[in-house]
Parts: sequence; C-alpha cells; structure tokens
Amino acid sequence: MISLHKIICSCFGIGYIKGGGTIAALACCIIWYSILKDNSNIFITIVATLLITVIGIWSAGKVETVWGEDSSKVVIDEAAGMCVSLLFLPVQLKYIITALVLFRFFDIVKPLYIRNLEKLPRGWGVMADDLLSGIYSNLILQVIVLSNLF
Repeated sequence: MISLHKIICSCFGIGYIKGGGTIAALACCIIWYSILKDNSNIFITIVATLLITVIGIWSAGKVETVWGEDSSKVVIDEAAGMCVSLLFLPVQLKYIITALVLFRFFDIVKPLYIRNLEKLPRGWGVMADDLLSGIYSNLILQVIVLSNLF
C-alpha cells in the first residue's frame, strides 16, 4: 500500500526529479490547459482540485513515515496548489503562465503566513502551505482578470 502512496505523492515519479515541485506545477498547467481549453467546466475543476487535495493529504501523511517530514519527493501538494491557482479563471495561456509564476513565487518565498501552515501535522502541513500559495495566486489573478490588465 505504501507504494501506491509513493506513486500518488510523487505524481507518478515527478518528485524523484530535481526541481520536481516546479515540474509538477508545470505538468498540472499543461494537463489543465489540454483538458479544458475547448470546454472549461467549473464543476470538473472543483471536483478534481478537491480530489487531488484530499488524496494528497492522505497519501502525504502515509509516506511521511518512510520519506520523512515534507520530503521533496512529495509534489502532489504543488499539483493541488496549482489547481487552486487556476480555479475560476479563463483557460488561456496568459493566465495559466501567470498563475504558474505567482504560485511558484508564493510557494518558494512563503510570505504572509504560508510558512506557518507547514507546522500543521502530517499531510495537512505538507498540503496547506501550497493551498494557501494557490489561494494568493488566484486572488491576484482574479484582480488581473477583472481589471482587464492583460
């Protein structure tokens, strides 16, 4: 069973690659755009984001006993955070690329209480900081979209 959690948490092995967090976020963007570019469905995006998040919390908690606390191999948190960054936005490359840049900024720098969320126990701590990074990214992008800045 732990092997399944490793596959899930590493996003099918991406977590084993150097820079896996960025690669997982980029892969999420590519999949998001490929699936939704012609037919954006808010229900599907919400359900997918929730499923990735719940499964990520569960699996990250399981692999912590093997890989240690918040291992760099765990990149499902980046996938979940990236999905949150993209929710309720037009599926256009300019917004997806901007979301990726903003999300990685917040995820790496961890300002505005993001770092504090890492202290939560087990899978919650692994996932929560990326989810908040995604929320901040999304809020900035909502302002950009509503303001017609580009």
